[in-house]
Amino acid sequence: MPKNIHLIAAARPNFMKIAPLYHALSNQDWCKVSIIHTGQHYDANMSDDIFADLMLPEPHFHLGVGGGTHAQQVGKVMMAYEDICMNVERPDLLVVVGDVNSTAACAQVAAKLHIKVAHLEAGLRSGDRLMPEEINRLVTDAICDYLWTPSPDADENLKNEGHPDERIVRVGNIMMDSYELLSDKIDAENAPAKYGLTEGEYGVVTLHRPSNVDNPELLKILMDGLIANSKKLKLIFAVHPRTKNNLVENGMWDQMQSHENLILIEPVSYAPFMSLVKSAKLIITDSGGIQEETTYLDIPCLTLRDNTERPITISEGTNRLVKPNELSKCVDDVLVGNWTHGTKPELWDGKTSERIRDIIKELFN
Repeated sequence: MPKNIHLIAAARPNFMKIAPLYHALSNQDWCKVSIIHTGQHYDANMSDDIFADLMLPEPHFHLGVGGGTHAQQVGKVMMAYEDICMNVERPDLLVVVGDVNSTAACAQVAAKLHIKVAHLEAGLRSGDRLMPEEINRLVTDAICDYLWTPSPDADENLKNEGHPDERIVRVGNIMMDSYELLSDKIDAENAPAKYGLTEGEYGVVTLHRPSNVDNPELLKILMDGLIANSKKLKLIFAVHPRTKNNLVENGMWDQMQSHENLILIEPVSYAPFMSLVKSAKLIITDSGGIQEETTYLDIPCLTLRDNTERPITISEGTNRLVKPNELSKCVDDVLVGNWTHGTKPELWDGKTSERIRDIIKELFN
């Protein structure tokens, strides 16, 4: 009988991480792979459209959790996923990815039901426990049987926390698999032209972290910075629903829309977004995954955060942590060519899903 493998997908970054692994496993006769969509991201352009982009089937199970507080999301995910494991289909292996609430919730369910759990993207640490993602990383890694890491710093973090070596395997960065999987589709999108942009003559902006967008004073500083820098370089800003709500509530939305060189769009699915990123002069973000993708593509990345759980994107890549009052200088640095070219870290080669497939097959054997 084929072994049952569950892949948990909850939020936009998760979809990109499970897609290559789903494709690597779905054609194997020794396993049956199911996608569990918890519904943590439920906007079509942050969920359904991306599934189509990534050539994924409809989720085999949809928990429909939706929004809510952290405790509400975790509780609802745990109850719904436990019901599937106990009454519908018990997996032989659960694979959780990333650092969202659903990752920690499903890992806890499986661990308590004595189901083997693997964490893909294990070991990343920002050191900032004010970030809910950091708590999710720590909780998930503490209870997982297999810890699959993307980089040497992640290995060291886990060893320093006392995890045994035999649980830690560096597999590489699966986000690069997604990019390579869809590279032809990304090229065909030609998204810059659709927005009247010229290759290499614009920047891409994404901002969504509560630490940046929930504080009205900081939000205004950041938006003023974007307006000022849009006079030097056209900026296209993919506005997260949380960010838009805060801009509207604080009376900033109309002002942001009034600047010709600042193009506001809704979040778009993976292929058109990466088409925009690939041809950009620079990226301004507070996201995690984009720090990796820009390192892979050798594009300057200005990360508006005090810390990052992906330090290899700074030490080897094109990323730099930027304070709000440093944004203008950093944009100037990029425009005059004063920015470090990065190198692709080891195992960021588009073959991570194949390595994981072989590891899982060996585990079952």
